This record gives sequence, C-alpha cells and structure tokens, in this order.
Amino acid sequence: MISLTARRLPLLMAGAVSLVAGIVAGEGRMGWPVGGAELMLVHGPLMICGFFGTVIGLERAVALGKLWGYGSPLATALGGMLLIAGYPQGGAILLLFGSLTFAAMSLAVIIRQREVFTTVLGLGGLTWAAGNLLWLAGGNAADAVPLWAAFLVLTIAGERLELSRFLPPWRWRTPTLFPPLLLLLAGMVLGSWILFGLGLALLTLWSLVNDVVRRTIRQPGLTRYVAICLLSGYFWALAAGLMMTRLVPGATGVLYDAALHSLFVGFVFAMVYGHAPVILPAVLRVAVPYKPVFYLPLFLLHASLGLRVVGDLIDVHAVRQWGGLGNAVAIAAFIVTMLVTVLGARKR
Repeated sequence: MISLTARRLPLLMAGAVSLVAGIVAGEGRMGWPVGGAELMLVHGPLMICGFFGTVIGLERAVALGKLWGYGSPLATALGGMLLIAGYPQGGAILLLFGSLTFAAMSLAVIIRQREVFTTVLGLGGLTWAAGNLLWLAGGNAADAVPLWAAFLVLTIAGERLELSRFLPPWRWRTPTLFPPLLLLLAGMVLGSWILFGLGLALLTLWSLVNDVVRRTIRQPGLTRYVAICLLSGYFWALAAGLMMTRLVPGATGVLYDAALHSLFVGFVFAMVYGHAPVILPAVLRVAVPYKPVFYLPLFLLHASLGLRVVGDLIDVHAVRQWGGLGNAVAIAAFIVTMLVTVLGARKR
C-alpha cells in the first residue's frame, strides 16, 4: 500500500513547480533575462493559484479527511502545469475547478463546525473561486487580484482566529472583527483599493491585539520563531493596507507594486515561513526540528523586500530589481533550509 506521504508529496512538489515558475516569471517581469513573455503573463496565477492554492488545498484536504477533497490540490497542481506549458485557458479552467472544490470543502467544514473562524475560512474559499471565474471570463489576471488577495488574507485570518480561542475570553473579540472584514469585502466587491486597504490595515491591528503571538513570543525555540514570523508579517500587512489607501481603481505603477508585494511577499510568505515547520509534519509526516538557521531566510526575505519597496517608493528601477532578486534568493534559501532539516532528521 502506498503511504500517505507518497500520495501527498507529488501534489506538494507540483505546487513547488508552480512556485519556481512563478518566481522566474516575476524576475523576468522585473527585467532579469529569464522566462518568456507567455510565462510572465501568468506570474500572479502561478503564485497565488498554482502554488498557494495547491498547498492550502492540500492542507485543507488532509484536515477534512475526505478523498474527494484531494481533487482541489490535484486540479490546481495540474492547472499550474498547463499555465507553464503555455495553455492558459485550460489552466484557468482547472484552477477554477480546484477552487470550487476548495469552496465545497470549506462548506463541509462549516456544516461540521459552525464557528466564526470556519465562516471566515469559507469566505476566503468563495473569493478565490470568484477571482478565478472573473479571470477565466475576462482573461485579465489583474482584475482578479483583489479577490485573490482577499482569499489569502481571509484564509490566514481564519486560521489565526481559530487559535485565538486559547486566549482569555473577551466579549468584544468577535464584534470588533466584523468592521474590518466588511471593509475588506466591500473594497473587493466595489473595486476600491481604498476600502480594501482600510479593511486590511484594521484587520491587521485587530490581529495584533487578538493573536496568541503576543504570548508565545516569550517562549523559546520554534514557538518564538513562529511568533516572530507572524509579527513581522503583520508589519508588512499593515504597510500594504496603508499604501493601498492611496491607490485608485485600475492602478498600476510603483506604488501598486510596493503595496501588492508587501502583502503577497512580506505578509503571506512570512506566514508560510512560520507555519511550515508545524504544517509539514501534519501533511507529510516528517520531522522538522527547530534550528536557529531558520531565521536566515526570514531575514533575507524582509531585507530584500525592504530594498524592493524602497526602490518602488523612490522610483529607482535598479534598486527595485535587486530587491526582487533578493526575494527569490530568500525563498530558495527557505526551501533548502527546510529540505536539509527534514533530511537530517530522517537520518537521525
């Protein structure tokens, strides 16, 4: 019988292929001599749907424990492959199917456990599917960016909200969550970056008050590392929200680049760095013992992103370009660090 790890690992590796291709496409968009024109056009879909969609979908399928749930990461993994191969229409169809299956998994979780955090997670799944549908219908990935952004923000917010139950009870915890969420969703629906940015900034401030990291950062080892990853990610989420309040609908340019990558690279990848040592053992059943070297990729991520954002704000392309290359190096360093740690633990 094939082990669970052997069945799940190919899906994770396929998601990693989308990650690598998406990074190459992003570096090509910044002017580095890599990637082709067709690949550059699907940079966003590869990163958000092909990589994050596959990884989050796999995690959700494992948690749900139903075989049909694995249809979500399988479809998004194959969709990413089609995008890389130069078949954007077929890739978009598979990504839409994967996100719809993901939304169905979220609904199954809500039926099983009717809580605020499961509802927030479910909203995240719906926004992802809506973004994929909009992209497939219009063919312009930029139109789907606010919905894709909402998918990742709501997914992370829902997972952190679940952990807030371990904090002392506070009657205003849930009521104070609704205004930021409403602003975020209103900005997404109306295409208003101002409302979206306000919602993101307020949701980040809410998270800083209600996240368990305020307590876990006092603990040593892996627990402190995770807390530092999350807190540093919240810094970039707040910065992204504030910059978004200065964007107009259909905005492009340097401020748009700074705001989006503060969110997608600074916030989302910091969350990936922090959660990977906890999620990988659950998904792949491998040991990821804490090592102080975990901080090196995190430092590289934030330092290079800071360089990129400075390059955007002062509008100096060379600075932005080197910062973008540093982002790729930081992600590669993180992957290598995790692989070396896992393989070392298996030998022991």
